[in-house]
Amino acid sequence: MRRKHSKFKLWFDRLLSKGLLRQLLFVAAILFVLFILSWYFLDYSGCKWKDFANESKVPEWLLPLYLLIDTNAFNNLYINGVHGWALVVASITFILGAFIFNGAIIAIITNFIDQRVQNHRGGHIHYLRSGHHIVMGYDDMVPSIITHIFEKDKDAYVLLLSAADAEIIREKLMKVFDEKQLQHIIINYGHRMSKDYYKDIHLETAEQIYIVGMRSLPAHDAINVECVDSICNYLQQEGIKTRPKRITCVFENLDTYAAFKTTEIFGRVKELDMEFVPYNFYAGWAKQVFVKRFHRDMDNPEKNIGYPAVYGQGVMPDDNKYVHLVFVGTTNFAVAFAMEAANVLHFPNFNRDKRLKTLVTFVDVNADKEKDEFVTRYRHFFEVQSYKYRDLSNEQKGAAEVAGDELVCFEGDDANFLDVEFEFIKGDVFSAGVQKVIREWAQDKDNQYLSIFLALSDQRKNFAFGMNMPDEVYDNEIPVFIRQDRSDNFVSNLREADEAVRANEKKNTYSVVKDGRLKQTVSGGRYANIYPFGMNETAFCADERSLECAKLINYLYETAHYEAHKFKSLADLDAIPVEQIRKEADAYWRKLSVALKWSSLYNAYTISIKLDTLRAMRGLAQGDKSCDMQPLTEDEMEVMARVEHNRWNVEKLLMGYRKPKREEDKYAEENKPFKGELKQNKNRFIHPDIRPYDQLDGVEELDKEFSRYIPWILGMTEKMNGQYC
Repeated sequence: MRRKHSKFKLWFDRLLSKGLLRQLLFVAAILFVLFILSWYFLDYSGCKWKDFANESKVPEWLLPLYLLIDTNAFNNLYINGVHGWALVVASITFILGAFIFNGAIIAIITNFIDQRVQNHRGGHIHYLRSGHHIVMGYDDMVPSIITHIFEKDKDAYVLLLSAADAEIIREKLMKVFDEKQLQHIIINYGHRMSKDYYKDIHLETAEQIYIVGMRSLPAHDAINVECVDSICNYLQQEGIKTRPKRITCVFENLDTYAAFKTTEIFGRVKELDMEFVPYNFYAGWAKQVFVKRFHRDMDNPEKNIGYPAVYGQGVMPDDNKYVHLVFVGTTNFAVAFAMEAANVLHFPNFNRDKRLKTLVTFVDVNADKEKDEFVTRYRHFFEVQSYKYRDLSNEQKGAAEVAGDELVCFEGDDANFLDVEFEFIKGDVFSAGVQKVIREWAQDKDNQYLSIFLALSDQRKNFAFGMNMPDEVYDNEIPVFIRQDRSDNFVSNLREADEAVRANEKKNTYSVVKDGRLKQTVSGGRYANIYPFGMNETAFCADERSLECAKLINYLYETAHYEAHKFKSLADLDAIPVEQIRKEADAYWRKLSVALKWSSLYNAYTISIKLDTLRAMRGLAQGDKSCDMQPLTEDEMEVMARVEHNRWNVEKLLMGYRKPKREEDKYAEENKPFKGELKQNKNRFIHPDIRPYDQLDGVEELDKEFSRYIPWILGMTEKMNGQYC
């Protein structure tokens, strides 16, 4: 079908919509045409207008222009006796000039101001040229990213690039930031994948880039990967010499996120001398709960609301209790939290009693299917460690526990030596069978540190179950973590109200008869131990201190003497200026593989937990930092070295490494002549040191050495950041 259209109208409208300059040039062109016509008609009229101009001492060419732009020109002409055709021509010229010059100019200026305002509100005007932070895409977690930027630099400018409606985004930001902060947030329209917008936002001179997107989109992760590629292509153009320091990329899918822990897919970022940081919403929240143990108050971002430690006051070597985490649901939150827990929750009592493993339990109506997916996803872990499974879906009483060992391919001491174990329970959390099991766990305070995480996708069910748990959960003060989408107010207010009740012991008592005697028992406050997590607006939590700590850990290993299993001496380290160590640590970090970066990061995340263990061993209260810089004794180093190796074993297996089979193992007697060649297998993620601590061949001395250097790491991190944990 033939399309009909007006090319001239399209060209004309596009011409006028380009901007003020083209509009003014268009008016000037019309004035020029009218000027020529005015001159011609005055000549054609036969009047002696040139004589009049000479008598009035006005240049001949200026008189026709005066008639067009000067409102008094016509009056002067008439008063001075110009009549006839000259007056008619002058009248026409004056009317056209008044319409074009006065009317059109005023309209253009008004339109320009209105257009300028609309362009500003729509994010089409660009202001920032260098030193700014760029956030690409808008999601509910963006305010927490901006809050993090302002925490580091209150005078920073943030450029938010999004294809969403700028007015709607601005209204959302107004709920979080005050007027002064909003003045430092610039919203620009643009697509994060298109290089056409990068020049306008001066991407190459930005401090950092945060690629967020919209996490609810199915292709979110793929689009963000494409965005990183587009940025690299742009920065590799000839003539671009400056680059941002860091690219933080948000990944929604846990499998995608896990892949970037071991894959050098973004080697180009490293080649451009930038740091690439993958970030996951769920894993970020897990770190807040287990490592940092606080979240921001949504109404007051400067205030932090604390979380309790899921391991009590600290687990000592002679402790008879194991840490038990129960996740209701196998959602992204539950899986991410379970992985973070497995990576950081390691304790010394396991070395005394191999039954005291950190236990992670999933309760789900589809636990049988979710189990298969989970076990397959982390197959190398379950090649070494069996799991537990129970089916309570048919209200069975005391359903038999089944040991899942179908993937275990090792025997004897080479199997089940990990200090973390998983359990899967099939059943509805509201069913009598599951309720009975939760009640039993809550009453077993002498044998376990229990915490319950309500991580179902249905927020109503999370809240309903959190408010209606078995009484034993509340009476025994079991921490209950409730997933909330947005506001934490209701859960926090309930907890704070019941904490106040608990504090008033005289009024908060009830009577019981025991052994023929009347006793007064203190009620703990029903909801005094419920905690919200997972709120979108307080999601982003970049731990700069842990990053600095990880760089220092890697620095120690990079400068270690591996044949002697020794780090650089403390005396040598103390003689090096802090800034030089920072500079060298940064240089080593930039060259490091992604997998080893994550290994150092997870090691850094466990420092605070190891400190709680050391404090408990030294008879100190949790949070008492008075002896943290004190050198460790030989016994303490041995304890911490074993804990560190147990942690390392789990980390490697969950990250995708696998334990070598007999023919791949450099420790096997028949393989020792080929020890050097087999050692290289770790480059293919087959690591020979994934084994019990007592089976290591000298490398365990580095674990002891690392424990010795914990006070140095703390001290150096404090010098760099002002505080260490």
